Amino acid sequence: MGPNQKGAMAEIAIANEAARLGCGIYWPLVEHGRCDLVLEIKGRMFRLQCKWAGVRNNVVEVRLATSRYTPRNGYVRTQYSAAEVDAVAVYCGELDRYFLIPIQEADGRSGFHLRLGPPRNNQQVAVNYAADYEFHGAVVQLARTSGWQSEGRRFESDQLHSQPEVVGAEEFGLHAPRYVQRAKAGESFLITRRGKPMAGVVPPDALGAIQTADGAGEDDDLAQPALLEEPPDAEAA
Repeated sequence: MGPNQKGAMAEIAIANEAARLGCGIYWPLVEHGRCDLVLEIKGRMFRLQCKWAGVRNNVVEVRLATSRYTPRNGYVRTQYSAAEVDAVAVYCGELDRYFLIPIQEADGRSGFHLRLGPPRNNQQVAVNYAADYEFHGAVVQLARTSGWQSEGRRFESDQLHSQPEVVGAEEFGLHAPRYVQRAKAGESFLITRRGKPMAGVVPPDALGAIQTADGAGEDDDLAQPALLEEPPDAEAA
């Protein structure tokens, strides 16, 4: 199966999955643009570049670099930017699974690796787990937000997610960066161990103005969510 056929199959599969989730699907009239599909979620439009991905060494490998021949400059290699698309939608035919990578994580990169399991060296920093980029979860998150900011930098929450999602401490420890990113987008999480609350992760605006150690106030970037420890039980007080 050639690259063009794989790309076409990925586009159709992603469109079918998005439609199954209740999204509106729009195709460009002219081919060879940077955007393959436009996804409509609650009246908002998101430009998608669709990719077929394979699996090697327990990793879903997403190729993002493109190459085209020009008479003047020969072969020109390019990557995708936030000015062109809002996200990269991925279909892995070998696993029959779908993923969505926000453009702020794929901007300017030639490839993106989604791990299906932990690395052999137990590295946790700069590891992207496939489970954190599942297409269904990403679409739900998009539906809960007021839209992507310009340049594709992050989501801007409209605080529709009133009840925190319960997450086990072990799960949170494995995927903390992704949960922090989701909290930055406006979601809240209750961290539990053996069913008992331990801490909470909330969006920064849930706490109002935060005075940092160096005296910076609310005019600074409040992109980092706050981690709130649960108060001690009344009996222990």
